[in-house]
Amino acid sequence: MGAANLIGFENYLVYDDGRWYGVLADSVWWQSVWNTVYFSVVSVSLEVVFGVMVALILNAEFKGRVIVRAAVLIPWAIPTIVSAQMWAWMLNDQFGIINHMLMGLGVIDAPIAWTANATYSMWAVIMVDVWKTIPFVALLVLAALQMLPKDCYEAAEVDGIHPLRVFFKVTLPLITPALMVAVIFRLLDALRVFDVIYVLTSNSTSTMSMSVYARQQLVEFQDVGYGSAASTLLFLIIALATVAYLYVGRKQIQLGGD
Repeated sequence: MGAANLIGFENYLVYDDGRWYGVLADSVWWQSVWNTVYFSVVSVSLEVVFGVMVALILNAEFKGRVIVRAAVLIPWAIPTIVSAQMWAWMLNDQFGIINHMLMGLGVIDAPIAWTANATYSMWAVIMVDVWKTIPFVALLVLAALQMLPKDCYEAAEVDGIHPLRVFFKVTLPLITPALMVAVIFRLLDALRVFDVIYVLTSNSTSTMSMSVYARQQLVEFQDVGYGSAASTLLFLIIALATVAYLYVGRKQIQLGGD
């Protein structure tokens, strides 16, 4: 057996024969980075907005609240691979119920290939992810809402302050720590997204994430070097996001202490 040759960072980036080679020189890799960042920012933002709304509804007093709380958690309880396949059937352009409903309402004139059309595929993936993970954000926010002091709201009600103003001036600042926890957990999960994108759109370049890119290099192209390099870059990006969150959180604690 011959001796192994150390190639250093050649799988990441190397200049040879007048051209750049490596993962960092691959336009598909940078497209997957953009897709992942876009998916993460949009999906997490929507999940936070709708999660807070759902939490506020579940925190209110109404008949059957316990049943509604349990029903809201169903999307989160379903395995991602199962929910992705379920939505793939519903979004199908030939027999999917989504197209059937939209055509029945007169919203569209012809079936749309939601997961195959480059214009709609990313938004289809985001919609499915938001549907599944809203309960997670809502659960964390609901726990924070349950711990808020009641005297602040009683005083605001006596003073006749508008509920919307109370939410932005009292509720939102108090639940911000819980929101930050939800955001960082969801952001880290979104950056490594694989299953929902792979099931819905397979290896489509328009929606390919960094995880899907790494899997394609490792499994389909049998290029262990490129696949390992892409996986390592994904790990570094997630690690940097975590360090940035911890740094910002520590600064906020220091400012709060001052």
